[in-house]
Amino acid sequence: MQKSKIAFVTLITIALASIITLLSEFEIVPISTTGMMAVRWITAVVLIANALVRRNLTTWILTSMAFGVFIGVDFPNVARALQPLSQGFIKLVKTIVGPILFATLVYGIAGHSDLKQVGRMAWKSLLYFFCATTCAIFIGLAAINITQAGVGIDVENMPHEELPQSTSTVSASDLAALEHIDDSAHGIYKFAAFFRDTFPENIVKSVYENKVLQIVVFAVIFGIGLAMVPEEKRKPMVDFTESLSEAMFKFTNLIMYFAPIGVGAAMAYTVGHLGVDILKNLFMLLATLYIALIFFILLVLFPVMLYLKIPIKKFLAAVKEPVSIAFATTSSDAALPKAMSAMERFGVPRKIVSFVIPTGYSFNLDGTSLYLSLASIFVAQAAGMDLSFGQQLMIAFTLMITSKGVAAVPRASLIILIATADQFGLPTFVIAAILGIDELMDMARTSVNVIGNCLATVVVAKWEGEFDDEAPYRPDEIVE
Repeated sequence: MQKSKIAFVTLITIALASIITLLSEFEIVPISTTGMMAVRWITAVVLIANALVRRNLTTWILTSMAFGVFIGVDFPNVARALQPLSQGFIKLVKTIVGPILFATLVYGIAGHSDLKQVGRMAWKSLLYFFCATTCAIFIGLAAINITQAGVGIDVENMPHEELPQSTSTVSASDLAALEHIDDSAHGIYKFAAFFRDTFPENIVKSVYENKVLQIVVFAVIFGIGLAMVPEEKRKPMVDFTESLSEAMFKFTNLIMYFAPIGVGAAMAYTVGHLGVDILKNLFMLLATLYIALIFFILLVLFPVMLYLKIPIKKFLAAVKEPVSIAFATTSSDAALPKAMSAMERFGVPRKIVSFVIPTGYSFNLDGTSLYLSLASIFVAQAAGMDLSFGQQLMIAFTLMITSKGVAAVPRASLIILIATADQFGLPTFVIAAILGIDELMDMARTSVNVIGNCLATVVVAKWEGEFDDEAPYRPDEIVE
């Protein structure tokens, strides 16, 4: 009862504050600066009271986001001084990259070492995963290039040393080599150099320098090699990678308790340094993501359902509960048990469900892949970096690989986004601004991840000729 009362009071307060703010912004009703400050901080008190009653991370993150905006508007100097807190949060997230990519990829490959038994199902699953996530990445690129959500953000006052010198990844030795090659072949050399640089010289060095592609390549080759080792010698390492991945999941969860502070500080610094106008760009990014995800569902997932004659209404009824869990918790893992049981009742054999969904949680995160491509270009746009089509394709190519290893835990895509930004010289201070609305974006992309993985089980089952076409039409099969 107390939660419902505070929720009602919070809703009324936010509604009134929004109306008063709009009246003031459009100069319909003259309101003094002191009056607007009072409105903001009364709202802040109510939001904090709501967060104290609800006691969940999502509410605290959203409250901190609003609190950060208020500090940025009313106390810009204090807001700018809070930047180290957001930087500390990003540094904490960066520590997860190497271990979690290595553990999830090696366990995902070596854990299914009987390739003769699962080989056919594996290549069909991976082929579908690759096609779906590739479509998602290119839809994200198209959406952000159409809306130009990051263009127009004033970053002149940002610390100059944080801005990248260029987006080129060509080293001094490569520049010297290019002098002896005709201009017509420079593109070939740069592509070959990029391919060369995907291979690690030293895996410890790659982890230290946050070279995501190198970590992925090492993990994939290591996983294949481990799968070829006899069972008695393979099992300890497989168990170790499983334990390491689970530990890193918990590590991520612990870090996320610091997220409200990091998000609040990031939003305060962003608004305090750039002004509240940046929020228009951030909400343009949010709208771009939601529209792009809807287009992905309509242009990719629905046509697949129609082509394979999957009953769309029955499918949506089957995935409704796991998707709602994913949306509320922003975690695909939280929806995993319900998703697996729902797909079994929908007519997919257990052996396919138990392989495709867990594998898809590392290799088929459609919503996350779309977000990563969209957010990467947003970061470049916000920094005033005019990326060529070739450079955007290179980023997309990188994301096709790195997004396959992202863990299905709340806001884990932030890990890959930061690592990709580092690799291509994109400024991470813009990512700190994105943190402010990351929770809202995570709800949508996680829901699409679950929908995509549930559909993948039906696709593979249909492909294998093992789907029970009658199951969706049995009421007791999809309703508990």
